[in-house]
Amino acid sequence: MAGAASSATSFKLCALLILISSTAVLCQSIISSSLWEKQVSCYATNNKAALFVFGDSLYDPGNNNYISTTNTDFQANFWPYGESFFTQPTGRFSDGRLIPDFICEYARLPMIPPYLQPGKHHFVYGANFASGGAGALDETYPGLVVNLNTQLNQFKNVANQLKQQLGDEEASDLLSQSVYMISIGGNDYLSPTRGDSQQSYTQEQYMSMIIGNLTSVIKAIHKTGGRKFGFITLPPLGCWPSIKAQNAANKTYSGDFCNKDLAALVEEHSKAVSEKLQKLEKALEGFKYSVFDFHTTFNERMNNPSKYGFKNGDSACCGSGPYRGVYSCGGMRGIKEYELCENAGEYLFFDSNHPSEVAYQQLAKLMWEGSSSVTGPHNLKSFFQLSKLS
Repeated sequence: MAGAASSATSFKLCALLILISSTAVLCQSIISSSLWEKQVSCYATNNKAALFVFGDSLYDPGNNNYISTTNTDFQANFWPYGESFFTQPTGRFSDGRLIPDFICEYARLPMIPPYLQPGKHHFVYGANFASGGAGALDETYPGLVVNLNTQLNQFKNVANQLKQQLGDEEASDLLSQSVYMISIGGNDYLSPTRGDSQQSYTQEQYMSMIIGNLTSVIKAIHKTGGRKFGFITLPPLGCWPSIKAQNAANKTYSGDFCNKDLAALVEEHSKAVSEKLQKLEKALEGFKYSVFDFHTTFNERMNNPSKYGFKNGDSACCGSGPYRGVYSCGGMRGIKEYELCENAGEYLFFDSNHPSEVAYQQLAKLMWEGSSSVTGPHNLKSFFQLSKLS
């Protein structure tokens, strides 16, 4: 809890420093409905970059709180989610902050609230459209999540609002200087393992559809003005606690209970996406991208947790069953009983499908300023520095 208090203080100091520098920028104080979302609206001439976030539960700050559904599998707005930093659930699928929250801190942006959260939004900082359970395909958990195409439409609405607010020229400048983070695809491959039909597609056809939809969204964002994109490779989903618990119960994939077929599939997907991005860099004017090797860096922490400060790298802090891999954290998903560790920061996984805040912080730092062997051909810090110099 001392670490959480320190982090909270750093956020407040960051906001104060921005306020003090108001002699160099045009600033207007804005107080949101939640105290921790206190913001200072500064469209600074020395930092024009906003952050726009698309994706799934790895990036969702609570958009699924506002979806009309009774299915709590895709929600995290109950205790103990949020316990380590916010001290209350926010809808984030972790005990605290996620990667976009840390990127905001490093870029000296205010923490970006869920796009679907009611109230007035100030999109000069960006927006977060991510939805837990979302896939690149509309067919992935339909009606329960905000799919990627719908997130794209939400972004287009924001772009139009910015043009009305700032004027065409200034809005276009903001959109071109901004950074676009995308985490998508994992749920498209996980949903068939949970009984959802892949219909009559071959594995190659299915992957082609996923990457095709992602490519279309990238092109649409680029057409709207986006130029700088941040991606992650898919995590090692084949060894997720939820997958291992399922295999242990079914007595399949003996040994470490990892799903070898799924593991190979996500690696093949990430390789194909990387090849597609190289082609887009040549085809789209001004297109720059960063790919963070989430898969390798997370695998390293799963296999050598103590090297990175964790006591446990294969089981969840919160859940039940083998590896605490049964998705019962919080007792609101049909199974009331669950176990909760004393210190989530000692665990790589918070629940059976999602990393802990400490894990997210380590990953975010690598995305921000990691070398080309971890995140390349650019890191996110260079994107925000480019914006300051433009």
